[in-house]
Amino acid sequence: MALVIQPRAQLVRAPSHPGVLHVGSGKNYRAEWLNLDVDPYWRPDVLFDLDQRLPDAGVVEVDTTRFGRLRLGAECFDEILAQDVLEHIRDLPAAMTTLLHWLKTGGVFKIYVPYELSLGAWSDPTHVRAFNERSFEYYTNWSWYLGWQTHHFRVHRIDYLANDYGMSLSKAGRSLAEVLRTPRAVDQMYVELKKQPLDEAALAVLRHYTQRPLPR
Repeated sequence: MALVIQPRAQLVRAPSHPGVLHVGSGKNYRAEWLNLDVDPYWRPDVLFDLDQRLPDAGVVEVDTTRFGRLRLGAECFDEILAQDVLEHIRDLPAAMTTLLHWLKTGGVFKIYVPYELSLGAWSDPTHVRAFNERSFEYYTNWSWYLGWQTHHFRVHRIDYLANDYGMSLSKAGRSLAEVLRTPRAVDQMYVELKKQPLDEAALAVLRHYTQRPLPR
């Protein structure tokens, strides 16, 4: 984990094909990606509400202007980007389950979210949550709790995007833990999650909770 201050543009890789899903594209529509949003006002490529759960078949078919009819199902994206999006989603476990399903094994989910003690975490009235260093535990180490049977995420990278105040604390010798617990010092988190199959230890935990005998 690192405390960094870095322009967003330097953190975003721009592939030239729609194998990258841009979630919550809104006003930041990018022609080189497949853009998904819940609001038709922004004219995304794919109009979809991530608060809804996938149908049992795990596939959504959508008509797009640029790419024709698309069948969004398992393992169909190399990369997913969610920039200032997850804090707006009410049923986040449903959204994370969908995005895990759509992402290819080994693919990367790149996320920007407001840090819980930042000034901006609750300035937007449409935010329903903020995030900290433990916010992704249930999508990684505790994925059995969500009923994920085959894959989960692994935290590949976390950067804490500090403002000038936070950087001054770091330069003054404050530890990362101290800076993170100081209100208004860190604005955002940048997180990379990688999709991977459940290993034997994770499968054993899953079996423990899902295959134990029911009480009589």
